[in-house]
Amino acid sequence: MNNTTGSQDAGLAIHTEKLNLWYGTFQALFDVDLKIKQGIITSMIGPSGCGKSTFLRSVNRINERLGYVRITGAIDVMGENIYAPGVELVQVRKQIGMVFQRPNPLPISIRENVLFGHRIHNAATKTSKSEADDIVEGALKTVLLWDKVKDRLDTKATGLSLEEQQKLCIARLLPVKPGVLLMDEPCSALDPKGTEAVEELIWELRGQYTILIVTHNMAQARRASEECIFMLMGKVVEHSDTGKMFVTPENKETSDYIEGRYG
Repeated sequence: MNNTTGSQDAGLAIHTEKLNLWYGTFQALFDVDLKIKQGIITSMIGPSGCGKSTFLRSVNRINERLGYVRITGAIDVMGENIYAPGVELVQVRKQIGMVFQRPNPLPISIRENVLFGHRIHNAATKTSKSEADDIVEGALKTVLLWDKVKDRLDTKATGLSLEEQQKLCIARLLPVKPGVLLMDEPCSALDPKGTEAVEELIWELRGQYTILIVTHNMAQARRASEECIFMLMGKVVEHSDTGKMFVTPENKETSDYIEGRYG
């Protein structure tokens, strides 16, 4: 991996240059150059297998757990190359939170779910009960869940509805103060009401966090993002303002996908 993109562009949360990735001999990403702005919601669309989730997992270094993955190029997050020698994975994960397709609360209490990441990243420091209470309340209020669960914080998180579980998974990330939230199909397991609730939450979080959402849902991308990236066969075809992409896309491939002619 190169040491840097050579760029310290102000206002960029994620900057990749000539990012290539192989699973064994299969190349999944081809020369991906992207500049994703801080503090906004960016959606990533494209047909299944086009590289969206692979890109997302490269940005928080999940892919490297697979021994047959090879990456070239550069990924800067908040101006720092996350693949540079000496960069600690735990610090990358602190800066970059990840929300998965299906909610994955830990089989422990709601309270302990919220505190889980905080305890890992502050293992050397003792957190008082009042400090922990403030952390839990602040995170749950941010994800609009506090009023629903404040009287059952010691019950198992797995008893929550899927919508509430997904909100809790987002809340679990917040105490470690990440700059970037990556969301891989965060509403795919939810019903329409749950999807609407999580989209509203995502919109509330914009500005406080940089949010990158992978979605197959064209309506969701249009509703819930400010910029949009269209990928096809491992390549970035188009990256523009969401409204512009859906009304006047620059590329025929983008237009074909948005209009449902393939994918």
